[in-house]
Amino acid sequence: MEPLALFFFAHQDDEFGVFEHIVRARASGQRVCCAYLTSGVAEQNSPTRRNSESTRVLLQLGVAPADIHFPGQELGIADAHLVRHIERAVDWIATWLAGLSSVASAYLPAWEGGHHDHDALHAAVLLAARRTTSGARLRQFPLYNAYHCPSPFFRVFKPLPVNGPAEHLPIPWRRRLRFLRYCLSYPSQAKSWAGLLPFTILHYVLRGIESEQDVSLQRLRERPHPGPLYYERRGFCTWPEVQQAVWACVQHELPVGAA
Repeated sequence: MEPLALFFFAHQDDEFGVFEHIVRARASGQRVCCAYLTSGVAEQNSPTRRNSESTRVLLQLGVAPADIHFPGQELGIADAHLVRHIERAVDWIATWLAGLSSVASAYLPAWEGGHHDHDALHAAVLLAARRTTSGARLRQFPLYNAYHCPSPFFRVFKPLPVNGPAEHLPIPWRRRLRFLRYCLSYPSQAKSWAGLLPFTILHYVLRGIESEQDVSLQRLRERPHPGPLYYERRGFCTWPEVQQAVWACVQHELPVGAA
């Protein structure tokens, strides 16, 4: 039975943060399964285009079509609304984990204050794994955050020191060029990628790594980093809103003092 590597994403294109991880997992003989916990679009809009964009990229990375899942669409969780539906995400993830065997590792967006959907998904995966007593090794990967960045700038692929020691995976030059081509595979998100792509190119040229860190339930009690969070700067959400939603789920899922 093939060992499983699970990848949890909030949005279709979040896989750009773990292209190298997916390639290495497939090369090592692991079966890769991916799940997207929002529809990736506003309420009442069709996610078909975004689903197709990510599916095409994942297929080129070696992921089987049957191993690409879109529970966010099934659950009706719109883009930017995962904070309101953390418990529903926990239920789906816990049920999914319970039906899988040989799960070696699971990767999830970092607790970093970049996008509130990312932080909500981080909490949901941790709580679901705790509920199922999953033996999977949980690892968080950074996408973007505003730590030590003057507005309107942000950092991509930059792990927060407060999240603990980071392990770095070097990306060979040939794959860096390949991955940059994949970053052009999301035309429905052209506006977002107009901001992301320059920083992604710079990172690939100067550093060319992907990072991962351990996770901690204790961090769910804590602001991702000092200073304004990126989603606060953009006016998408506030830390008190995220904190209240996450803490309500923590209290529901864990005994007092367990987190």
